[in-house]
Amino acid sequence: MATDDMWIWDGGRLCLDFTNTLRHRWRPTPGETLRNPGDLARWLQKAGLLAPGAPAPADAAVLASGRRLRETVDRAVLAVADGRLPSSGDVTLLNRAAAEAPRPALQIAVTDGRLEPAGTTSTATDPAAALALIAQDAVDLLLSAEIRRVRVCGAEMCALRFLDRSPAHNRRWCSMSRCGNRTKVRLHQARARRSEHTPAD
Repeated sequence: MATDDMWIWDGGRLCLDFTNTLRHRWRPTPGETLRNPGDLARWLQKAGLLAPGAPAPADAAVLASGRRLRETVDRAVLAVADGRLPSSGDVTLLNRAAAEAPRPALQIAVTDGRLEPAGTTSTATDPAAALALIAQDAVDLLLSAEIRRVRVCGAEMCALRFLDRSPAHNRRWCSMSRCGNRTKVRLHQARARRSEHTPAD
């Protein structure tokens, strides 16, 4: 069973956080955090996609569908971020999955004595519909200018995906407090070791 601290929420988009549930993609056997249907339900609840009291999935089919969607999103996002088109199979799967999402509920607010739209809320009553909301977010990202800001963490032992919203568009790490600082410490230690072994003039 995955625990909440196994999941990282630094992607900047729901669909990227979902792709990051498969960790250490550079390894021959990546680290799976969605090991069973209960893990998937907990992730969807923590992401705010499941309505309160929604039932947890009871079979492996939803889990397999979620993992398939996750890898489809990952391939499509990385392709388009790199200036390429996603495969026709990935486009078809994303479109089908997104079409299953519940219709967002329009909300209203009273502002200065008049009614105004207050945005929409999208939660699902079951995990399959929650996965469709992730597909919708991926479709939205693929069609937006932000797709060019998708990055893969520069730490050699990470590879998490994230959206670079830094002012200069030069963010290198999924998280400065995690990968950025660790990399800087490692590089500093390597320089210190080299200088210790460099003979003085």
